[in-house]
Amino acid sequence: MNALDELITDWLNLPDVALQLDLEVSRVRRLIEDGELVSVRRGDPEVRMVPAEMLTENGIAPHLQGTITLLRDGGFDDVELLTWLFTEDETLPGRPIDQLRQGQRGEVRRRAQALAL
Repeated sequence: MNALDELITDWLNLPDVALQLDLEVSRVRRLIEDGELVSVRRGDPEVRMVPAEMLTENGIAPHLQGTITLLRDGGFDDVELLTWLFTEDETLPGRPIDQLRQGQRGEVRRRAQALAL
């Protein structure tokens, strides 16, 4: 998990995600199962956590689910998917997650599709 710790500094446990989204924790688990969010186990004791930047003040980052689906269909596991979303790409510019948070899905999706081939 060290590589992810360098890329993602702000994590939320599922109760905190539920609080921010004004949902029950069981609904947050469903969002993860449905590919709207991604969680990984971390900490001591290990608990499921979601990168805080997957959320905006308006809810889940726009276009995140479709991007997650593209990457998973391309064989990415959750750690690889998070690594890609949170790695700086000067040609975008910025990180794919930043582009999605700004509602810019086109170039992010094109790159995700190219990787998934």
